[in-house]
Amino acid sequence: MPKKRSGGGLTGTQQAAKFLGVSVLAGAVLAGIALPAFGVLGLAAKGTVEGFDEIPANLKTPPLSQRTTILDKDGGPIATVYSRDRTVVPLTDISPYMQKAIVAIEDSRFYEHGAVDLKGVLRAANRNAQSGGVSQGASTLTQQYVKNVFVEEAGDDPDKVAQATQQTIGRKIRELKFAIQVEEELGKKKILENYLNITFFGQQAYGIEAASHRYFSKSAKNLKLEEAALLAGIVQSPSRYDPVNDTEEATKRRNTVIQRMADVKDISQAEADKAKKTEIDLKVSRPKNGCITAVKGAGFFCDYVRKVFLTDPSFGKTQEDRAKVWNQGGLTVRTTLDPQAQESAQESIKKHVYKSDEVATALSIVEPGTGKVLAMGQSRPYGGGKNETYMNLSVDEDMGGGAGYQPGSTFKPIVAAAALEQGIQPTQSYPSPYQMDYPSPVQTCKGPWTDQGVPVENENESEVGPYGMKEATAKSVNTYYVQLISQIGVCPVTELSRKMGIERANGKPIEQLPSITLGTQEMSPLTMASGYATFANRGTYCTPIAIESITGPNGKEMDVPKTDCSRAMSQKTADTINTLLAGVVEDGTGQEAGLGSRPSAGKTGTTDFRLAAWFVGYTPNMAGAVWVGDPAHKKKMVDITIGGQYHDKVFGGAVPGPIWRDAMSGALDGKEAPAFNTINIPNPEKDKDKGRDRDRDRDRPGNDNGGNGNGGNNGGNGGNAGEGDGNNGDDKPDPGQGPGGFTGDPGAGDNGGGTFPDFP
Repeated sequence: MPKKRSGGGLTGTQQAAKFLGVSVLAGAVLAGIALPAFGVLGLAAKGTVEGFDEIPANLKTPPLSQRTTILDKDGGPIATVYSRDRTVVPLTDISPYMQKAIVAIEDSRFYEHGAVDLKGVLRAANRNAQSGGVSQGASTLTQQYVKNVFVEEAGDDPDKVAQATQQTIGRKIRELKFAIQVEEELGKKKILENYLNITFFGQQAYGIEAASHRYFSKSAKNLKLEEAALLAGIVQSPSRYDPVNDTEEATKRRNTVIQRMADVKDISQAEADKAKKTEIDLKVSRPKNGCITAVKGAGFFCDYVRKVFLTDPSFGKTQEDRAKVWNQGGLTVRTTLDPQAQESAQESIKKHVYKSDEVATALSIVEPGTGKVLAMGQSRPYGGGKNETYMNLSVDEDMGGGAGYQPGSTFKPIVAAAALEQGIQPTQSYPSPYQMDYPSPVQTCKGPWTDQGVPVENENESEVGPYGMKEATAKSVNTYYVQLISQIGVCPVTELSRKMGIERANGKPIEQLPSITLGTQEMSPLTMASGYATFANRGTYCTPIAIESITGPNGKEMDVPKTDCSRAMSQKTADTINTLLAGVVEDGTGQEAGLGSRPSAGKTGTTDFRLAAWFVGYTPNMAGAVWVGDPAHKKKMVDITIGGQYHDKVFGGAVPGPIWRDAMSGALDGKEAPAFNTINIPNPEKDKDKGRDRDRDRDRPGNDNGGNGNGGNNGGNGGNAGEGDGNNGDDKPDPGQGPGGFTGDPGAGDNGGGTFPDFP
């Protein structure tokens, strides 16, 4: 005995046979187009039940794209992102008026027929024949649902969308076969639920829940009769019946739906007449999508999370696979963002650097030992308006940032750590004259670097050694660090840098040049913060992570990447660096970044031409990096007003330092204040008092942009001579004996400009 359906329909084979029996009369209707008689007859001749059964009935319903919610570590919302604004709801959460309205206007015999409405086909065929065109279609709600599945599967690919909606008999036949499958497997109520969740209602709203919020700012379960009728009427033509842009046309369509509901006895005529007299009362909620909606200035962190998802193989083997999962959405992404730290970072940024300033600032904070990114912000807000940008100034180029910024003397602690790992003692002393040439040759991973007459100088003429590592670090003495890297070679420095995760922002390897000791190769703030966290974590580096957990639309947790921690240096080396950098904050160039009684350490940095200034610092439980400069690498920070305060020259301790101090103070408020493991580093005896000028940063790396010397020659990074700031006095120090037989030449001290050869 043939199987009867719950809705009174026939079995799939019976429907197919009956359908093909009327195809001669109604083929054009099923295709939605008018066809000549021979086309229809051709279909009838070829269309047997056996041929129909050969069409595969394996409709795979893709997960409906939904909103993805991004949360901070405490579960607070950061932003909502989606490819299609949709929230899937069960039928029980959809107003009965809405259910009746969509059935009445789209397929009033929905509960009486199977996948295909044969009476509807014949009726439409007759009316189309009378009109001489296609005035009426005959697709059932089930067939419309199947078509929407094809469109959903096509995503944003215009070619696939065209294929899914092409008006051909072939597509209609395929659509019918799948409709039969859906009717047999799902039943009427589930089909209606799926249809209401998948269909497009205009104004970027997919599904009835999103549409209800878009037009009436309420849930679909609370829709009134006239509201439900309005939304049901939109489906046929979302642009034509858009109530936001054409209230009159939308009202006519709504009233048509209301009258249809009365005609099929879903409501009384009295109810219909009353509803039709009701004016449309919209309460439109504009679509809010993407990282532009992020709170607490976390737009760039939100975008970083998206980049992490799209690039990490944990979320799919290929970029396409990962993008598909992200675009389908429905994810709940709990991140590592600390709302207290993020708010403090943004408040400090707004206080010290205005978004309209000629230069910008970016700040990243990470947690030592876990790699968790706790805060990420910048002075130019996320967006496309005036003084806004979509470029994340805190991250590397492949994660949505730029090519990075020279870190200046904030790179010196990596050189010091590499030297300690090579057995150099922290009491190591060098003559450290005010001016000298780079010693040559210097060993690199690729062999010796050899060049002559490449000069470098300290920030002030008073900075004349000999210096030990402690005082040279506190004062940021360039000539000390040039001699230090010359003794140990470049290779140990670049190897340790790699172990600490400190790589160039553009993805290229760090060049094997002695000038890296002065921070001449571009890094990002997040990279520097994560690298310095290695010191705070007593020598163990942990890769940065931004995602704690992800729950999929099915309620199951997805695998997320974990931080990868590895030892980069010995605990003794890290403790020594912590001691050195604590001195920078206590009585060195970073005094303005001090956190009072809370133990902290850090390093200032200022690049040549003053195109960038840095402070990178940490406590045992937080590490942060602040960069200030021109993202375009053009504006020199000389005679400049930043955050309403004038600066004749910008130093790492003077602008980035206070930003770091205020951000970290708020981020750490109420948290424990553990102490560093420090060691005693005695200062070597000096033959005379050299004096100190600790309220200024003394960082003088070269710059590969070239320039003229002014008051003496300066260091280079493998490019041309940088621009000097010092005065050329007559009292020059005696040449000092450098390590390995190198002589510390105080330099020619001429006032003229000039260039010197590139480093090999």
